[in-house]
Amino acid sequence: MPNKELELEIEEKKELYGYQKGDIDAIFERMDNTAFNYRLLYQLPTGGGKTVIFSEIVRRYLSKNDKKVVVLTHRIELCKQTSKMLKGFDVKNKIINSKIKELPDQGDYSCFVAMVETLKNRLNDEILHIDNVGLVIIDEAHYNSFRKLLGSFKNAFILGVTATPLSSNIKLPMNENYDELIVGDTIASLIEKGFLAKAITYSYDVGLTSLKVGINGDYTVKSSDDLYSNMVMQEKLLHAYAEKSLGKKTLIFNNGINTSLYVFETFKNAGYPIRHLDNTSNPAERKDILNWFKKTPDAILTSVGILTTGFDEPTVESIILNRATKSLTLYYQMIGRGSRKLDNKDTFSVIDLGNNAARFGLWSEPVNWQHIFKSPEFYLENLRDDIEIETHFKYKMPPELRAKFAKTENIDFDVDEEHRQAIAQNLRSKVVLDKSIDQHAAMSVDNTEELNQARALSKELHDDIEYRIRKYSNCLSHCSKNYREWLVEDYKLKLTLMIGKKYREKIMNEDD
Repeated sequence: MPNKELELEIEEKKELYGYQKGDIDAIFERMDNTAFNYRLLYQLPTGGGKTVIFSEIVRRYLSKNDKKVVVLTHRIELCKQTSKMLKGFDVKNKIINSKIKELPDQGDYSCFVAMVETLKNRLNDEILHIDNVGLVIIDEAHYNSFRKLLGSFKNAFILGVTATPLSSNIKLPMNENYDELIVGDTIASLIEKGFLAKAITYSYDVGLTSLKVGINGDYTVKSSDDLYSNMVMQEKLLHAYAEKSLGKKTLIFNNGINTSLYVFETFKNAGYPIRHLDNTSNPAERKDILNWFKKTPDAILTSVGILTTGFDEPTVESIILNRATKSLTLYYQMIGRGSRKLDNKDTFSVIDLGNNAARFGLWSEPVNWQHIFKSPEFYLENLRDDIEIETHFKYKMPPELRAKFAKTENIDFDVDEEHRQAIAQNLRSKVVLDKSIDQHAAMSVDNTEELNQARALSKELHDDIEYRIRKYSNCLSHCSKNYREWLVEDYKLKLTLMIGKKYREKIMNEDD
């Protein structure tokens, strides 16, 4: 970004809104009326202006106190962004990066911005020391790496800042490191006041029972790659994009590099403008890709774990969660990448292909952060599990698709009830699928004029078919993942044949 643009951006961000001023006053009230080494945690949604707020806090603190401030981040990009923002607030600061071995000029600065690992190494080596620190601000405070440095600032007021006050490690809860939590404005309130764009979420039914949970508490990369790189999921992703995000600047989040590369190839072969980015990309590649993404109106960027923090592209119009996560923080971070509001952008799309909204609730729904801060174990233990989510999921045909079947009055099919009746009549379970296929075939033929049109229309029933197969599988005593996949393919083949049969019957009836 040219320096002139950057200066303009910083100048704009200097403006403090009412909710920001109120939170700053509340934080200073704690500073003035608690112990000098009090530890305060502050929560504000992504896009609410946390960096603006703590930059103003630094400016005001330094104007009142003859002490120094240290701002800690966990990534070099955040270090640079924070330093620039502080300069915009007339706070002269120095970045402590891997090149800084000593601080002979520390008397020239009252504020230092550092990566946690770099500063920890310098302090442990006893080759660097920052004197007279009165305030330490920890950005993205939910990361546990900051715990390593808290002992080095025992005489300083600690202010942790995060959008999600839930530790990345359940064994190290945040309430062990902070005395109190101050909760800022809600996402819903910031949307209503015009500070954030509104998310319109589209959830697609996905079977996640094949996923495995790793030692970090989230789904493993391998099991995610196995699920999301298969052809069925790639087709579902492509269909979802074409249906809800076509022509929009889109970010796709994946759990594994293999999945992201499959996504790249799938979209490239379909003729869409797409690039892939992960943490193995060198700085030059990353810069080139992000510059392309910024300048291309309908660009698609598929990525793995690199754009959740420290990345800000306000023109993003669509977020696709092509993964499942058990991390509340990650869920909010991913969606937050699309929440920046512009004059011509009041809303953005969220396509959920991991049952995440069913697990955590919609992005803008109220969250009791105080409860989560005080009882994180209780919160995590009571999250809905995948079996429960899938059991209670009910497929609802999108309005645009329902319109294509307007001539069919009833498109509902109760798999559970049909299976119960089949068992009561001592019939084979497969009659349930036969009835379902018959209904789908009739729907396709009744709403088209030609055989090819009917078969093409039936392909748009993919999600309904998958849902019915999953409900059918739940009715069986044992049903493997491979068998379910076979059932889907067999269903589609029989549906094609049944459409041909019904179309021939339709022609014969017309001749009569």
